[in-house]
Amino acid sequence: MNETRIDIIRHGEPEGGRRYRGFSIDDPLSKVGWQQMWDAVPEKPQWQHIISSPLSRCLKFSEALADTMNINYSVVDNLKEIGFGSWEGRTPEDIQNNEGDALENFLLDPVNNRPEGAEPLDDFANRVWAIYEEVAEQYQGQHVLLVAHAGVIRAITSKILSMSLDDVYSRLKIEYAAVATTRIAAGKKPVLVLT
Repeated sequence: MNETRIDIIRHGEPEGGRRYRGFSIDDPLSKVGWQQMWDAVPEKPQWQHIISSPLSRCLKFSEALADTMNINYSVVDNLKEIGFGSWEGRTPEDIQNNEGDALENFLLDPVNNRPEGAEPLDDFANRVWAIYEEVAEQYQGQHVLLVAHAGVIRAITSKILSMSLDDVYSRLKIEYAAVATTRIAAGKKPVLVLT
């Protein structure tokens, strides 16, 4: 295979309902979340290696899938979700009720309206892109799966499509267990493939 394929799957629904989970909230997958993940796996997956975020909502499924497929997996710390600072673990309703227009401002302009103590969006996007490039080089010509987070998919998408972080974060909705496929032909830039 001259082409490198990197599929990126978002984790399924975690326990605890809808809330801001960054890298300091480590809720496991709910029963529904586990089913979402298994439903997203193709009938005959071709992945040769699995690379996971260290957070349990990704890692536990990666371990189970690697065992089922009898392939290796590895854990990469920098695939963890962006840090949401003071919003970690809080619901959108709680933020709206207690912080005025902060959530609306964040959703309209996430680069310039980060929660207090949140990881800067540019820093996050750069750490994720560095991992993507390392994976592309290390697994050249192979088909690998990254098990990660919505923010990770957005960061990679913004780089591949040369979109501003504001645009991709405010306009790209990524459902639980959604899969983004990227392909890299030898000597070419990565492309995003929607199927």
